[in-house]
Amino acid sequence: MRTDMTRRRWLIASTGLAATALLSGAARAHGFDAEDDADAAERWTRERRFQTTPYGRTAYIDRGAGPTALFLHGFPLSGFQWRGAIDRLSKIRRCLAPDSMGLGFTEVLPGQSVTPDDQVKMLIAFLDALSVDAVDLVANDSGGAVAQLLAIRHPQRVRSLLLTNCDVEPDSPPPALKPVFELAEMGIWPDAWLAPWLKDKAKCRMPDGLGGMCFSNPEHPTDAAIEQYLGPILQSVERKDLANRYALGLKPNPLAGIEGDLRKLDIPVRVVWGMSDDIFAKDNPDYLARVLPRVEGVRRIPEAKLFFPEEYPHILAEEARRLWKVA
Repeated sequence: MRTDMTRRRWLIASTGLAATALLSGAARAHGFDAEDDADAAERWTRERRFQTTPYGRTAYIDRGAGPTALFLHGFPLSGFQWRGAIDRLSKIRRCLAPDSMGLGFTEVLPGQSVTPDDQVKMLIAFLDALSVDAVDLVANDSGGAVAQLLAIRHPQRVRSLLLTNCDVEPDSPPPALKPVFELAEMGIWPDAWLAPWLKDKAKCRMPDGLGGMCFSNPEHPTDAAIEQYLGPILQSVERKDLANRYALGLKPNPLAGIEGDLRKLDIPVRVVWGMSDDIFAKDNPDYLARVLPRVEGVRRIPEAKLFFPEEYPHILAEEARRLWKVA
């Protein structure tokens, strides 16, 4: 009897270990590993550069070689969002991942506006300073709104466009941002939401935290990612004010009236959409496919949420390669 019980306990324990290993392997396959992410954050910090423009000093990563790809991140993230994708694409592209004004480590001149319109102007100045004529745009969330504006205003600077979950004209800003706007108008959004998440990173990963709202894997974002994203915003009163202003810059629809210009956009486009996203509408990719004349494909990821490019960088890299016509 005792031998049978011992054997049963061993089977249960070994099954549990196997399940844990399988889960760990699946997470790693999806680009997630807390220890690896800590190493990635250290490398990102070492490689971070700053480019002076009339708007301040843009923090960015410049990795790889070949035609340039420009990665535009979401809110309240930074260029670190693209680490997994850049690891996979830097052999075929020079990958630039700047931090938007008001987020990440970019230093903004006093009094500088940080609306999506101003982000476009900063990015053009940034590309000019680096002598980059044209880019393949890859964008997520509010970075997707900026990407659309950049593409219609400077079509000669954009070779292709890869859009993930983001604003579109009929769904900008999404209703889910209303609480953020209310707190930002009071000047307290970073202190009310971000500070508790940075202090207690487990809280950030809870269902009502950044992780639960925007990531499908309950272990996301990692501690390293939380430090990269929220740490700079909470460094000073001035940085918190910039984050509040970034949020409020999204309140008047930044994409109002652009549909006609999008219909004239003559560049290849692919759309990749996380269908478990609770922030943006699930029919947004269909809208983009109707409006943009050269959409070459729409890929839907059933389990993915808003910030899926961080969790599924292999999928993003696959779609980028298809769009760029490289093996």
